[in-house]
Amino acid sequence: MSGVLVHEWLAPHGGSENVFEVLSDVFPDAQRFCLWNDSDGRFTGVRETMLARTPLRRSKAAALPFMPTAWRALPAVDADWVLTSSHLFAHHARFRGPARDAPKLVYAHTPARYVWTPELDGRGSGIAARAVSSVIKPLDRRRAAEPVAIAANSAFIAERIADTWEREATVIHPPVDVSAFTTPAQLSAAERAELATLPDQFLLGVSRFVSYKRLDRVIEAGHVSNLPVVLAGSGPEEERLRELAAALGVRTVFVHRPSTALLAELYRRALTLVFPAIEDFGIMPVEAMSTGTPVVASAIGGTAETVVDGVTGALVHDWAGADLANAVQRAVATDAAASVARAQEFDTRVFTERIADWVATTTGDTVAPSSESAAS
Repeated sequence: MSGVLVHEWLAPHGGSENVFEVLSDVFPDAQRFCLWNDSDGRFTGVRETMLARTPLRRSKAAALPFMPTAWRALPAVDADWVLTSSHLFAHHARFRGPARDAPKLVYAHTPARYVWTPELDGRGSGIAARAVSSVIKPLDRRRAAEPVAIAANSAFIAERIADTWEREATVIHPPVDVSAFTTPAQLSAAERAELATLPDQFLLGVSRFVSYKRLDRVIEAGHVSNLPVVLAGSGPEEERLRELAAALGVRTVFVHRPSTALLAELYRRALTLVFPAIEDFGIMPVEAMSTGTPVVASAIGGTAETVVDGVTGALVHDWAGADLANAVQRAVATDAAASVARAQEFDTRVFTERIADWVATTTGDTVAPSSESAAS
């Protein structure tokens, strides 16, 4: 039996792109489609929608109102099933030809946050975005009724799917390349020099420097714990974060765009990763745990499903004062071996087995994971 894989737009990096890459390995014979492919060569052989031939591909916000139509204008394809990787409207996909009547499955990273939960995503707070959302919500719910089965990347998202799309979803956590962080990799001379400038002990924050990632809380954790902070990433919030660190008197070192090898070493050296963002799943806490480093994370969202409170870190409700200081202390006191063992439960191998079984059970297409994806 033949299948089709569908994704939103493709970028060089991203959690959803990681999922699509693994799906491509699990189902190597499947045809693949996306809105447009801007992955800088990471993905090849992926067919694009009509939006790829327009200037709209340069602006997701401008393209958004046209995406539902683009997904309904896909070409004739001969396939026995369709699996979409969706965090916006990819689950709207409909082909002509035999694939039109093929069972459609959806792996949902989330229903579109800036349509359904704008309080968690500032992109949905504007007047124009709210106006578009009011029109799109009924359509999006109708399209979400089409799949024969939906898988969510966390129980947190399964609950959101129930609330917004009014559908049940199977929870299949996304793949994390645990092996990339368990074995020390070769560092460049520049990276070794950068590591030499870091404090002997520090709290680590890793993400894009944008407001909803709440890296200010990492600095606050350093303040209440009397510990220096390392922030790894880049983004428009850097100046504000520097000003906050100076105001609180927290020594804060910024590491810009670390490689995987450098990031792994930062995880290993940190006392704990402080991860305040409310995430749909949260890959970085699993990466940190794979190196034996505990995690201080939000008790709301996907991190509450990966971080075991008091065992592999601490889950936080109140990000201030004594409660935050106590969370850091509890995390640092945990056993590194427990964190490593917990991370293995989210390894890519686990995902490939579960997704292949889910597709087989739903469609009757018994596809064993390829040796390459199963070994990764």
